[in-house]
Amino acid sequence: MSTAHPAVAPAARVDYRTDPSQYRHWKLSFNGPVATLGIDIAEDGGIRDGYKLKLNSYDLGVDIELHDAIQRIRFEHPEVRTVVVTSLKDRVFCSGANIFMLGLSTHAWKVNFCKFTNETRNGLEDSSRHSGLKFLAAVNGACAGGGYELALACDEIYLIDDRSSSVSLPEVPLLGVLPGTGGLTRVTDKRKVRHDRADIFCTVVEGVRGERAKAWRLVDEVVKPNRFDQAIQARALELAAHSDRPADARGVALTRIERTEREDGLGYRTVDVTIDRAKRVATFTARAPQEVQPADLDAIVAAGANWWPLQFARELDDAILSMRTNELDIGTWVFRTEGDARNLLAVDATLLQHRDHWLVRETIGLLRRTFARIDVSSRSLFTLIEPGSCFAGTFAEFAFAADRTYMAALPANEDEEPAITLSEVNFGLYPMVTQQSRLARRFYEEAEPLDAVRALIGQPVKAVEAERLGLVTASPDDIDWADEIRIALEERAAMSPDALTGLEANLRFNGPETMETRIFGRLTAWQNWIFNRPNAVGEKGALKVYGKGSKAQFDVSRV
Repeated sequence: MSTAHPAVAPAARVDYRTDPSQYRHWKLSFNGPVATLGIDIAEDGGIRDGYKLKLNSYDLGVDIELHDAIQRIRFEHPEVRTVVVTSLKDRVFCSGANIFMLGLSTHAWKVNFCKFTNETRNGLEDSSRHSGLKFLAAVNGACAGGGYELALACDEIYLIDDRSSSVSLPEVPLLGVLPGTGGLTRVTDKRKVRHDRADIFCTVVEGVRGERAKAWRLVDEVVKPNRFDQAIQARALELAAHSDRPADARGVALTRIERTEREDGLGYRTVDVTIDRAKRVATFTARAPQEVQPADLDAIVAAGANWWPLQFARELDDAILSMRTNELDIGTWVFRTEGDARNLLAVDATLLQHRDHWLVRETIGLLRRTFARIDVSSRSLFTLIEPGSCFAGTFAEFAFAADRTYMAALPANEDEEPAITLSEVNFGLYPMVTQQSRLARRFYEEAEPLDAVRALIGQPVKAVEAERLGLVTASPDDIDWADEIRIALEERAAMSPDALTGLEANLRFNGPETMETRIFGRLTAWQNWIFNRPNAVGEKGALKVYGKGSKAQFDVSRV
């Protein structure tokens, strides 16, 4: 990688917590069932120094605000059924990820940025699929790269027909890299653009505009400027008419997530993260509710952001994002739990009973997306089930998400022996990006083992039986427990992080492919490799020389 320009070093820790009063790049407005997300990116508002966010180009800070805005629409504005994404700048919708930011950033920063951006785009589609929240991209100017990828994540794309506005994915010819947030996959899998047309589209800098863009399925409609606003409003209301989100419900304010930051980790009410820097291990401890949670819908709404499952989902999500971005050297995450399984199973029962209520449905959605963040995190995942653990229902997902799960067998202290207790939530309420439950992934959807564990819903399963059923990896006894866990963690820490990232991703996603698995697997793996290649980031690589008046020099040999 070139050393001519200093990399943008992540000196300050990234904080994913924000709210509309702090936004610098988005304007959020509401009109009955329609919310408008206006892109108005501040040039001097980069999350790092050394570049300007010109032409509505974005960086991680822009996407942090977008993620927060979508969360607030989901929870604070249940009356909203359609979200219009448009630009507040003249003649430019969004020019994508800031190229100078990419050229200055470390490899890890680029990859983490792309992953979070992918998850945010996927979240739009997740809400469309599960929550009745539809997204309409009102492309009212030039729309390039990541800007078009944002539009692609919406349900429909309307393009202004002003003879200059176009959609494009110019990364290959312009920068020597791939579209980083699902563009290639959505063009083919979602919009079903014919592959030869897609080949042309992805190799021309100027993109495609007007009726040709519609004929090629790159957009849904092209509209003349004098009718554009009217057409957007009409279509937004048509999409809203098919949603079951309530028109008269009271939203829930998403209060600021409170946490304690320590040198060795992060502390929340429902989650604690403790870091052992010498061993490069972080231990996540999830805490079950200490008291019985409300089961009545009025009481749940009144509890708001303090309702335990919503608070837990938000705190776990914040912990995952913070650890992924700010603690790159911590390669192994260990999951532990504590608390009363009865309280946790009661929460599961409430989620299932009221799953069609808008707030409960949105809470389930946040839990689903948060557990999916664990699946795609490039960290080794171990789960430890020990005395005092609470691996019941929702918390059992940690065991099934892990690369390995160890469960302590204590034959001399049978009353203290830990257990794992399944509930109905483990059979599909929190699907992975393969759209499978983690148990279905674990057992390759084979009926016999799935039926065997389903028959034990609600029953505490102890170590020997859990290992026999395939719910855990191993069940060392109390004599071997400490040494076996220590050796497993030490061996993991001694292996190549690069090889482990590839190994874990391959083994975790052994089920059917979906658009999301292709984005996180096939596309992200190639992009990760390309970001390391001299043709992209070398002294004369395309990302390095962009905007400097010189032409990229490529090594023409195929690898």
